[in-house]
Amino acid sequence: MADSPMDISDQLRRWARGMHTTEAATELLIRAHNGIFASIEQPWIKPSERAYWIDFAAIAEYLGTLSGGEQRLLRIAASIGSEEVTPVRLGDVLSGLDRRTLRLVLAAVAHAGGSHQHSSLVISRDGRATIPKEPSLFMWDGEIRSARTTVSTESATISRLTSE
Repeated sequence: MADSPMDISDQLRRWARGMHTTEAATELLIRAHNGIFASIEQPWIKPSERAYWIDFAAIAEYLGTLSGGEQRLLRIAASIGSEEVTPVRLGDVLSGLDRRTLRLVLAAVAHAGGSHQHSSLVISRDGRATIPKEPSLFMWDGEIRSARTTVSTESATISRLTSE
């Protein structure tokens, strides 16, 4: 098994890869509070033969000793990451979050919704169609808006356009 927190984070990201909601909830735990909630000391971080994984449904069992803000964050992550968890009422949890945590939650919601993979059909005045890949609605802290990819339907070529 991995020893460093970075190795554990990498394993958790690999485990979550492929499902937007699991990716978003995992990233939220990794980025919040300096990664303390994605540490192997947490009872919801489980080892397997090849890597660590997150038992989001188990999070609710361990909220009692945490601050109100930490509880809100973990309830949101569990709700995004698992269908087995009672969904949170956003009105109850968002108002109690500090600004940094709220930014992380917004990025998680945007990621869970797949906004980082959205594209749109654009028809120019001369009738040419392009399909640009849109940037995420809300970026994770430290993430740089990447170049926008455009596919031309007329010539089927892909070009990279820099974003502003």
